[in-house]
Amino acid sequence: MNGVAPVTVYTRILLVALVVVLTARAVWHLTHGDPYSGVLILAYVGWLLAEAPVTFRRTDATVAETATLAAYASSRALVAFAAALSPSLFGGRSGWMVLPVLLFVGGIAVRASAIRRLGAIYTHQVLRRDEHPIATGGPYRFVRHPAYSGMLLANAGFVLAFPSGASVAALVLLTAVLVWRIRREEVVMWAVPDYAAYARGRSRLILGVW
Repeated sequence: MNGVAPVTVYTRILLVALVVVLTARAVWHLTHGDPYSGVLILAYVGWLLAEAPVTFRRTDATVAETATLAAYASSRALVAFAAALSPSLFGGRSGWMVLPVLLFVGGIAVRASAIRRLGAIYTHQVLRRDEHPIATGGPYRFVRHPAYSGMLLANAGFVLAFPSGASVAALVLLTAVLVWRIRREEVVMWAVPDYAAYARGRSRLILGVW
């Protein structure tokens, strides 16, 4: 497809499918007396669309590896599919919304802050750059990969809103894929000057845990 990598084509198709299914599920909730669940699912769709320009940003830097990207996209989509298609925790009771919504919104805020801090060099690809600045401000003061931390936190909130065996299993899978992806990414990052000094004493994904 005009030089577009197969993994990029796959992630684009996955994004469209996810938006369609989640939107349909949100409409179902809105028309069946559960506006809280419907709005939360639409917020997830909005999050996906807001990140789409970053997701498909082109770069001239060398792609270091692509093996984890499809797994990362697939496991994240699986969480959203499984949760949105699971029974809602709320059932019209707005009081139950507080914790899942706080986790969801807080996670997106952390992720957005991390993406904004890196600016134009942020990408979903694992890249090898000749010169790679080390971000140490904002959420990068606390963990090495705050964009992943925020994404995991937001999806945990989404699963808490729509708990089921399938959605929890999908979240566990996503966590495992993130661990794998971070390990692969850091093989590249350790070659960057000053990264070792930055990484020393900072957790990768969850503050004080890993």
